[in-house]
Amino acid sequence: MNKDSSHTEERMMLRAIENAEKARPSCMPNPWVGAVLVTPDEAIFDGHTQSFGQSHAEIVCLNSAGTQARGATLYVTLEPCSHIGKTGPCVQRIIESGIKRIVVGTKDPDAHVDGEGIRKLQKAGLEVEVGLLEDLILSQLAPYIHQRKTGKPYVVMKIATTVDGKVAASDGSSQWITGPEARIDGHKLRAYSDAICVGKGTVLSDNPRLTVRDWRPDDGVAEGLDPKRIVLGEVPKESAVRPCYEFTGNVLDLLEELGREGVLQLLVEGGASTYKAFHDAGVVNEYQFFLAPAIMAGSDGLNIFTGEGAETISDLWRGKIQEVCRLGEDIKIIVIPEAK
Repeated sequence: MNKDSSHTEERMMLRAIENAEKARPSCMPNPWVGAVLVTPDEAIFDGHTQSFGQSHAEIVCLNSAGTQARGATLYVTLEPCSHIGKTGPCVQRIIESGIKRIVVGTKDPDAHVDGEGIRKLQKAGLEVEVGLLEDLILSQLAPYIHQRKTGKPYVVMKIATTVDGKVAASDGSSQWITGPEARIDGHKLRAYSDAICVGKGTVLSDNPRLTVRDWRPDDGVAEGLDPKRIVLGEVPKESAVRPCYEFTGNVLDLLEELGREGVLQLLVEGGASTYKAFHDAGVVNEYQFFLAPAIMAGSDGLNIFTGEGAETISDLWRGKIQEVCRLGEDIKIIVIPEAK
């Protein structure tokens, strides 16, 4: 493969990755997958996973291309499915379309696929390449990949805090530490999560609804965006968070249960004791800090975490910064654990 063709390959897979961004959250709990089909005469057809139960990314491309798919190259971020679920197997449609070559970003670890889609395509005589821009795709599909490999949801901890590390005032009030842009981004994060979890203390002090109110996808469709609401402990019947699931076990048991239900991503939104429980259990995959240019300036405000912390500097938990961006007057910092 020469340099020019290699660059073209990467451009097409980057385009497929961009297409995949359009799939979430409406496709959930299916993985958000993007595809690009390039015909022999260089016509290009784009696709991404549709709403749950509808066409997968590859099928969208094939339907758009029609007979032009014969002899084409298909770029797809995730290995095509080879089993019957809510839809038929994509592999069969790809084979029947007459496509000559397929470039797959990464294998699908789902037990129903796990390389079988690739093997069937190769057996049918298609040229198959795997691994182009795989690191980018693994990052994009991190919740799905994690859940399929571990059986537990990918845990995101969202923390709105002052720059001196306070999440609430001494009277328990915390609305609103951050500005409107940060709240919109936080509600998008809710929409991207299958479930959201808070402690009963947060419900008693803030009486949150935990819904997606301030963000809408590009298509404007609001239906089905609200995540399943989970409260650690029992809360009053009149709480705005209802209907909710009141859980009284430990967080490891909760993750096991949610994993069996197919939850891909769990968002943890507080408060301090809940943050501490998930952090100490070592189950947080991603910390999203929303820092407001505000200072509590005292020791009586509520810290991000409750209880005892590291005794010495050498005992500090350390991760790495994955992303930093500005949201209005606030800053979002995404921190992930160091790879084990």
